[in-house]
Amino acid sequence: MDPLLVLIVVVVGAVIFTGLVYVGIKEDKNKDPLQERLAQFADRDEMPSSLEDIELSLSFRDRVILPLMKQLAKTTARFTPQKQLEETRHQLELAGMTTDPAAFFAMRIMLMFVLVVLAFLIFFLNSPSTAPGMALLYTIGAGFLGYILPNMMVSSRIRRRQENIWKALPDALDLLTICVEAGLGFDMAMGKVYEKWDNELAIAFGRVLREIQLGKLRRDALRDMANRMDVPDVTAFVAAIIQADQLGVSMSKLLRVQSDQMRVKRRQRAQEKAHQAPVKMMIPMVFLIFPSIWIVLLGPSAIILFGSSEVNAVF
Repeated sequence: MDPLLVLIVVVVGAVIFTGLVYVGIKEDKNKDPLQERLAQFADRDEMPSSLEDIELSLSFRDRVILPLMKQLAKTTARFTPQKQLEETRHQLELAGMTTDPAAFFAMRIMLMFVLVVLAFLIFFLNSPSTAPGMALLYTIGAGFLGYILPNMMVSSRIRRRQENIWKALPDALDLLTICVEAGLGFDMAMGKVYEKWDNELAIAFGRVLREIQLGKLRRDALRDMANRMDVPDVTAFVAAIIQADQLGVSMSKLLRVQSDQMRVKRRQRAQEKAHQAPVKMMIPMVFLIFPSIWIVLLGPSAIILFGSSEVNAVF
């Protein structure tokens, strides 16, 4: 098979998949593109003649790609177990993503299909010298990689988000303590954190406030926030807040104690990572640095020894 054709297929497949992943991640289910366009036309003097004109004024992403993704997600959801969808939804919440679980699962299936097709074209058609067994193994491996790659991406985002949350928690508790000691209520103190900062923890506090305004109990909203983060420090903080609210304990003293404890924990984590650094440095030192030093130090001696041995063998 022509290598140029294979390259074109690979590039086209990569572009299509990248576009679908971008659309799936960036999709905002709270917005309606058609309603947004109607609002834009309402601000203008001229109005469109028909809904068809409004639909044609939408971008290609809103007219073609998003409906295709939604239809594929609905089709995939019919054959996906509900338990797996719930687990995927929980993982996406931990990662801070708003992607629909069915759409995310559809992206996994599509990536697996694309990589299987590309591996088949490369190893079966473009490389006839490759053994059929090895080509089949490479194709299966490509499909497996395409299936687990989105999960690896989500797991990476979960780790980064959780790390950002526990790093920001002591500072947030300091601000909460200052606000409560100044006379504000706990809800208003969370509102100050949401106003002043723009990180994962502040966004979570803002969501808690919106849920409380919609009628949810504060303890339930805080528990849901802890479940969406799955950070032990946040879980302990929420449990202490709920217990203090039920028992009537002073909120300012509790926040002061929690802030001190979180700072101690953050310092201990930093010390733990510092102690792990020498052990992690051993791998590059043993496999990369030491061989180079041995070559530099023992290389001339080895050349001299081998040269003298060859001379002695000649005589």
